[in-house]
Amino acid sequence: MRVDEFDFELPEDRIALRPASPRDTARMLVVRGDTLTDAGVLDLPAFLSAGDLMVFNDTRVIPAQLEGTRERDGQIATIGATLHMRTAPNRWMAFARGAKKLKPGDRVRFGETGDACLLGALDASVVAKGEGGEVELAFDLAGPDLDAAIALAGHIPLPPYIASKRADDERDRADYQTVFAREDGAVAAPTAGLHFTDRLFDKLDAAGVNRAFVTLHVGAGTFLPVKADDTDDHRMHAEIGHVSEATAALINQTRARGGRIVSVGTTSLRLLESAADEAGTVLPFAGATDIFITPGYRFRCVDVLMTNFHLPRSTLMMLVSAFAGLETMRQAYAHAIDTGYRFYSYGDSSLLFRNDPDG
Repeated sequence: MRVDEFDFELPEDRIALRPASPRDTARMLVVRGDTLTDAGVLDLPAFLSAGDLMVFNDTRVIPAQLEGTRERDGQIATIGATLHMRTAPNRWMAFARGAKKLKPGDRVRFGETGDACLLGALDASVVAKGEGGEVELAFDLAGPDLDAAIALAGHIPLPPYIASKRADDERDRADYQTVFAREDGAVAAPTAGLHFTDRLFDKLDAAGVNRAFVTLHVGAGTFLPVKADDTDDHRMHAEIGHVSEATAALINQTRARGGRIVSVGTTSLRLLESAADEAGTVLPFAGATDIFITPGYRFRCVDVLMTNFHLPRSTLMMLVSAFAGLETMRQAYAHAIDTGYRFYSYGDSSLLFRNDPDG
C-alpha cells in the first residue's frame, strides 16, 4: 500500500507535552465498528467483560540518550547516541547523531561530566556502521557496571515530537515509565500502559478482568519515519521480546474459555502476534521480532487493542488501520482531532475492537 494513505494533518497544539494528572484521568475514544464513543480511561472496565485477559508490556525505560565526544587526529566532534538494542553484555546498537563523523575503530567518550565520573569515563569503540545513522558500540564496561554508568550518564530519550519542544527533566523519569515496569531494556515507553494506576487496577479486578505480562524492549526504531513510498519497501528494526510459558498458557486458556485477549499497546500486540502460530495458539517466545503489520494482515490472537494516538505515516498508524480498518481509523482520528483529544506518547487513549471482515 502507499504510505500516504496513512497520512493526516495534526495541529501542533494536539501534541501532548505532559501526561494527564492523575494518569488515569486521560480521555479514551472507544472504536467498535462504525461506532465512536467518547469515554475516559477510568471507564475501561465498562467496555470489558469478566474473564477477559489484559496483556501488558512490563519493559522498563532506561536513560538511553547519551552525549559524548569523538577525538581523532586532534579533532574533536560532538556525538549523540540513542541506544536501541543490546546485543551483548558490553554492546549496544545505537542511532548516532553525527554518524557521518564516525568510522569503525573510533573511540567515543560519554559521561564526561557530573556523577558519571565516579564510575570512570563511559568509553566505547565503534564496531560497525549501518544504514540510517545506526552504529554498533562496544563499551569498556559490561553487564551491571555498564547499566549503572548509563543510568548516571544518560537521559530519558523523549520522543522527537516532545524533545524538539522541551528538554527532559526529573518528572520524565517517573512520567515516562509505567507503574508496573520491571524489566530494564526499553528506550521508549509502552505508552498505552502509562495510563494505569492502582485505582484503575482495583476497578478492573472488581470487574473480573484478568491480567498478564510480557516483555518487549521497545527500540528507538519505533520513532523512525517511514521514508519509503510503499509499505512493501519499509524495513522494521528488530526488538527483543519474551513471553513466558505461564503467560502463554494463561492466554490460551482464556481464549479456550471464550474470553477476549486485550492487548495494552501495540508493543504487546506485536509480540503476541509474533508468538502465535497459525491457529492462534500462543507459544513461549524469547528472541527478536521485526513483525510489520499492515492492512490485510490476519490477526491470530488479539481481540481488543488499547493504544494511544499515533503519528501520521507511521508503522503504528498502519497497524491500527489493519486492526480496526483503515477508513474506520481515518474517521476516528478526524473525530479525535475535532474534539480535542491529546496525541502521541503523553496523550489520550483509544480502545479498538478488532474488525473482522469475514465475520
